[in-house]
Amino acid sequence: MRARCLIVDDEAPARADLRYLLSRFDYVQVVGEASNSEEALLLLDSLDYDLVLMDIRMPGGTGLDIARKLREAANPPRIIFTTAFPDYAVEAFDLDAADYLVKPFDADRLARALDRALATRAEEAEAQPVPRRSDGTESPHRIPVHKGDRTVLLNESSIVYAGAARGYSYLQLADERVLVNFSLNELERRLRGSQFFRAHRSYLVNLDYVRELAPDFRGTLMLLMDDPRKSRVEVSRRQARELRRMLGL
Repeated sequence: MRARCLIVDDEAPARADLRYLLSRFDYVQVVGEASNSEEALLLLDSLDYDLVLMDIRMPGGTGLDIARKLREAANPPRIIFTTAFPDYAVEAFDLDAADYLVKPFDADRLARALDRALATRAEEAEAQPVPRRSDGTESPHRIPVHKGDRTVLLNESSIVYAGAARGYSYLQLADERVLVNFSLNELERRLRGSQFFRAHRSYLVNLDYVRELAPDFRGTLMLLMDDPRKSRVEVSRRQARELRRMLGL
């Protein structure tokens, strides 16, 4: 469920520092390291990575060269450049880099870069067809969730709301929160035509669990949910108008 990350840097201490910083983020898993462009391209050909943290100047080719080759891939990972040289930033962003970090940087700056990279990555999944019965009508919506070595199919009625954060999505149930392999956009498509409402770019809400609509100090709405946690879900300004219209308010 974690974003798969490749570290590319020709200096071992720099790779170790990055691995240490990334260990603070439980939604990122470092699954490879490369010390030059040849190793990096070999690893990138062998596994689908979500994220690459990459230096610019390296033996055998630059990080910019790798970024150019990745642009030709069908589903390229998001790239964050990590370098001591600030003068390549313009070229890096021309190659669709998610961010450009100049060494030294701290965990807070890295967190912002990860958020930016993985937020766009989460929206790249392909649309899934709506499941149908043999008579052409939509079948009950079930969402597969991995629990250990089991796959559990959840009924939509058990979902209080779905949320997205830091590149992953989760389902808030009455008694637990579970991670899923789908982006929030995919979940919205799978639950299309049901009681779910896209309250915010980060939230998809089951209206059957809404207990109260409370005005927010910014002039929008906060949904108070009827679940044991007494969850509160933000509604964006635009979606607040749509929700009021739907409810005849």
